[in-house]
Amino acid sequence: MTQDQLWIHRYVEIRDFMEVNHRKPSKHIPEERDMHNWWKHNKKLMNAGELKPERLESFRKLLEAGEKYRHVNQYV
Repeated sequence: MTQDQLWIHRYVEIRDFMEVNHRKPSKHIPEERDMHNWWKHNKKLMNAGELKPERLESFRKLLEAGEKYRHVNQYV
């Protein structure tokens, strides 16, 4: 598999995960840790302006979907 194919595979995996579980991957659950780290790494690349342009639009869509499932503090 090429790097682009791996990136797309992980993107689809996370998108599907969020649709099914209605939340972003957690760093505290071992089975989800790889997805969480991928998310963090790509967000860091995007903020530094180093994310490939062909991946940028797809990742922004994923971030928008993640905003729907943002954790809300119940005590505020």
